[in-house]
Amino acid sequence: CRASRVRGSGRTRVGPAGGRGPGRSGAAEPGPGPSPERAMPPRELSEAESSQLRAPTPPPRRGSAPPELGIKCVLVGDGAVGKSSLIVSYTCNGYPARYRPTALDTFSGTFNGPGGRLVGVQVLVDGAPVRIELWDTAGQEDFDRLRSLCYPDTDVFLACFSVVQPSSFQNITEKWLPEIRTHNPQAPVLLVGTQADLRDDVNVLIQLDQGGREGPVPQPQAQGLAEKIRACCYLECSALTQKNLKEVFDSAILSAIEHKARLEKKLNAKGVRTLSRCRWKKFFCFV
Repeated sequence: CRASRVRGSGRTRVGPAGGRGPGRSGAAEPGPGPSPERAMPPRELSEAESSQLRAPTPPPRRGSAPPELGIKCVLVGDGAVGKSSLIVSYTCNGYPARYRPTALDTFSGTFNGPGGRLVGVQVLVDGAPVRIELWDTAGQEDFDRLRSLCYPDTDVFLACFSVVQPSSFQNITEKWLPEIRTHNPQAPVLLVGTQADLRDDVNVLIQLDQGGREGPVPQPQAQGLAEKIRACCYLECSALTQKNLKEVFDSAILSAIEHKARLEKKLNAKGVRTLSRCRWKKFFCFV
């Protein structure tokens, strides 16, 4: 997808999982890094660490220049598909030991608000600082009204489903896409298949078979849905192994930047047309 643009562009980057493209704050990594899929999985975060998650980016020093660009990235999808795990693994290089639903009384990020949790990360794109706000939303129906408060001014959405939960894949078109398009019809959307490490897990396959449910979502089917809903791309990733994890957020950052550039171009063109009309009006008034 768009991550390939980052690989060949010689960008200065910092990241949680090595590899290419923009990443979270840290030391710059010259040259190509290792594959996002690691031989050893990231360490598990304790329950105390998970409940006290903080953004890894330190506050800017006095007199330092603020980030030139801000990006708001909102993750949506059914509960328990791994949205929180993606953010934790990307920002903290760790994996939550226990699943805790994102809910109003468990907010613990850098910003506490209705319907989700926000974690801020600073990245470098072409040497320029960019601050990305990762909004982790609650997927439960109880938070439908509150969750919509997170959608305004969003620059890019990650529509997440678990590749081993076919129902979460079905809800992309039945629930999540209509919901975000109602509140934000223009922002780009990336379709993200989570928990890719479980696609070939024997125990998971047995549970799916015993429960009379379908098998894992086929990749061609997910790719076809991405084309149907006009998503920027489809990517599968794993928060546990970090396979394709940076590619997901690289693609989100680049899609948001391109979207902002298109909007700015339209606004500038509209301003030129308005100014031109004013000048013609003044000309005819003088005549």
